[in-house]
Amino acid sequence: MINYTAQFLTICGLHLLAVASPGPDFAIVVKQSIQRGRAAALWTAWGVGSGICVHTAYTLLGFGLLVKTSWLAFTIMKAVAAGYLAYLGLRALLPPRGGKKGNANSAGVQPSTADEELKCDGIASAQVAPLRAYALGFWTNALNPKATLFFVAVFSVVVNPATPRLILAGYGIWMAVMTAIWFSLVAIFFTRAEVRAAFLRMGPWFDRAMGVVLLGLCVALALTSFRS
Repeated sequence: MINYTAQFLTICGLHLLAVASPGPDFAIVVKQSIQRGRAAALWTAWGVGSGICVHTAYTLLGFGLLVKTSWLAFTIMKAVAAGYLAYLGLRALLPPRGGKKGNANSAGVQPSTADEELKCDGIASAQVAPLRAYALGFWTNALNPKATLFFVAVFSVVVNPATPRLILAGYGIWMAVMTAIWFSLVAIFFTRAEVRAAFLRMGPWFDRAMGVVLLGLCVALALTSFRS
């Protein structure tokens, strides 16, 4: 008889370690928190959580195993994910189109008025479409091949092969919800008035730092070797 409790607790522990490790998801939620405010950051966090459902779905359908065993599939997915991170990193490094250097930081907040805006409503938020913020988090997570390998490893090593697919889907939903909650807490922390004001005073230097981080993650991903 399968011990589903032990299986579930093992998955919870592994997932906690994986989600708490700094990576593209963390970087993009922090970036949204500082530049766009709490609403956009929360939508991004929920998008990241939803991306987990994609990994669960194709792992259950067997496509995750294809990525793990096929060098070509792994390389294609890695290239797409690295390209997406490079795009986000370059956007952070390059000045906004149509903007004049020195007028304001990329978050649309003048350094001299950042504290005043933060005091007015707790958070100075740039207007960002919720769907756009959600999609940013969703694609950041869904395109991450390391997340694919994590799910393949969990479902092939930790989970008993006789476990019903309905229970496996339940594990995936649990991880999606917990991921969304974790990154929502990250968003809430980094949009606290005092925390966000400190980062906003950095102005364009925060943009550049996040751009370098995203490009660094892109390079690290590109250098990831295939292991069947």
